[in-house]
Amino acid sequence: MNRRDIIKGSGLLAAASLLSPAIKAATTSGSKRKPALTIAHITDVHIAAGDNAPERFIQCLAAVKKQGVDFILNGGDSIMDASYDNVKREQVTELWSIWDRCIETVKPYAVYSCLGNHDMWWKAPSEQDEMYGKPYVVKRLKIPARYYSFTKKGWHFVILDGNNDKISLDEEQFKWLENDLQQLAPGTPTLVMSHYPILGVTPTLVGGGHSDHVKLKNLFYKHKDKVKICLSGHNHLADNALYNGIHYCCNGSMSGFWWGAGDKDSAGKGYYFETPPGYAILRLYEDGQVENEYIAHGY
Repeated sequence: MNRRDIIKGSGLLAAASLLSPAIKAATTSGSKRKPALTIAHITDVHIAAGDNAPERFIQCLAAVKKQGVDFILNGGDSIMDASYDNVKREQVTELWSIWDRCIETVKPYAVYSCLGNHDMWWKAPSEQDEMYGKPYVVKRLKIPARYYSFTKKGWHFVILDGNNDKISLDEEQFKWLENDLQQLAPGTPTLVMSHYPILGVTPTLVGGGHSDHVKLKNLFYKHKDKVKICLSGHNHLADNALYNGIHYCCNGSMSGFWWGAGDKDSAGKGYYFETPPGYAILRLYEDGQVENEYIAHGY
């Protein structure tokens, strides 16, 4: 398998060697005060049976728990791949079983997930098959719907589904998002998570970003007193960008080079270009300030 084929819309892969990951870089200056929430952002786990990935992922999760997190955000592409044409039912079932076994080790911590493009099995025998498409992934990830929101300790969290035409929000979802942000009290700090980057450095280098980024940018500017940070994965590269006072953080990937050693363009073992496999720890403060720290896990 050509690992780069896993990233869709990657028209400028050669340019990705210019990217330097924001390892242990905060989006805003930290302080000694206690955050309202400390959360982990894991993404692009691509769990599989090979490369000792389950055991390594479990070690990663143990390291995450030691960070004193309140809960975990999972950015999608949880399993290696259900989306290819030749994937069979037994393979999909096996991958989700491995995922379940690994995630069981983080209890009692809650995991809030979004859908990644490689999570859905589109080649089921029919659209009526219980394992076809998004509803089955929603069920396996134990989330309320393909997009949803929730509030904890004064922070609002919005989980999006960008797995639509040309990487975008469908009209129904966009209207829901408009309403969700509108009904919040002024100044409610909000975190948005999509599998795909909305804005940032990595879409310029390798593609793979939201095609409706201008539409979303305009909506977020309208609610700039609320939206503080947008998280993503998909590109397996780490970056932090700031636009209109909103932080856009693509937080690499837990699997790095899909749990493999890498190739000639990898800056280190397991790296995808210059980004090592890792996860992010976020510290969210009552006043809306946020820190995003990308940590290479080394497993």
